[in-house]
Amino acid sequence: MDSELLIKNGRVIDPAGGIDKKCDVLIADEKIVEVGSVKKTVQTVIDAEGKLVTPGLIDIHVHFREPGDEEEETIASGSTAAVAAGFTSVVCMPNTNPVIENETDIEYIHRKARQTRKTHVYTMGAITKGLQGVELAEMGFMAEAGAVGFTDDGRGVQDPAVMLRALKYAGMFDVFIAQHCQDDVIAGKGVMNSGYYSTILGLPGIDPLAEEAMLWRDIQLIKKTSVRYHAQHISTAGSVELIRAAKKDSLPITCEVTPHHLLLTEECCAEYDTNYKVNPPLRSAKDVEALKQAIADGLIDALATDHAPHLQSERELEFLTAPFGIASLECALALYIKALIEPGILGWPGLIRLMTENPARIIGVDKGTLGKGKQADVTIIDPDAEYEIDVNTFRSKSRNCPYHGWAVKGKVEKTIVGGEIRFEA
Repeated sequence: MDSELLIKNGRVIDPAGGIDKKCDVLIADEKIVEVGSVKKTVQTVIDAEGKLVTPGLIDIHVHFREPGDEEEETIASGSTAAVAAGFTSVVCMPNTNPVIENETDIEYIHRKARQTRKTHVYTMGAITKGLQGVELAEMGFMAEAGAVGFTDDGRGVQDPAVMLRALKYAGMFDVFIAQHCQDDVIAGKGVMNSGYYSTILGLPGIDPLAEEAMLWRDIQLIKKTSVRYHAQHISTAGSVELIRAAKKDSLPITCEVTPHHLLLTEECCAEYDTNYKVNPPLRSAKDVEALKQAIADGLIDALATDHAPHLQSERELEFLTAPFGIASLECALALYIKALIEPGILGWPGLIRLMTENPARIIGVDKGTLGKGKQADVTIIDPDAEYEIDVNTFRSKSRNCPYHGWAVKGKVEKTIVGGEIRFEA
């Protein structure tokens, strides 16, 4: 028999199982055996007194840059960063170079992840070949190879006829379609939110309407097809209202929000610091409040980092030409605590649900819970640990992160993947 592992005295929070109490978790043969008062004597015991014991955290939106841009991140470096951040499962986006668009590409990602042996790595396939928005990629073969869903993340599918066809195909294979909602005609060459700040900074703006117009269009397509649809990194008050109405109509729609859209505003771009250049862009304070309210109202289904590593040399380009994206995997939990728990928007069970049970349900994997017999993916968190974010200690290859020097609370102590301790602080 494999070695047994007992986690004692922790506050166990498993929203999927309706558990939030001080108790023990017994793990054997890579599975959860018991959650409760465990009297058994085992060799390996972790005392989690004063700590939170939760299902392994799941991030359904990361960029690990492999294949193609291994100097920015690899599946190995990204996975190492992920377990250090408490994530036992992540979902890679397909906008690599070459694009993840066939079964061989899917298998490549899975093989690399197995070799790394850190976190579970899932991947999405591209909706269209080369992310060009014209011809559908081999969705059926990719689904068979284990793609959890499809997206052209980084670009929205501009042609409604192509999107309609993609939704119909996804319905046949019972997978979901995720969309980077942005109408490129409206967005133009914008590099930040359109408004007062873009005007005084002399930078081309991206109107919130670019996001909302595509989201509205896609909702009409979902009404027609009833296929599962996920709106990625929504960022505007208008998008929140569209999601609210769609959910009222019982449409199969889910959505995610990132830490930067909860903590930062367009005003951050005032110094032309490219660490604040993201897509969708940082919005107004009003939009940030709307997103927080949507989380409080239970409209937002998942918290996702959109971890987007870039080279320092690219970040030193001027604001207009620098790439979009923030690398925030390793400080994500502390950022969510700062954005949602400290102001009282969510309690711990609410936060953990958005990082475990809901993400697992969206991507259709049997995880996100400490249920008996489930694979033992567990995160142990010290909710009171205070520290300063230091990008120079990141395990990720990239440092393009605007949170350097922030004083935060909440640290991952241990990450257990498949019953094995893969990270210890």
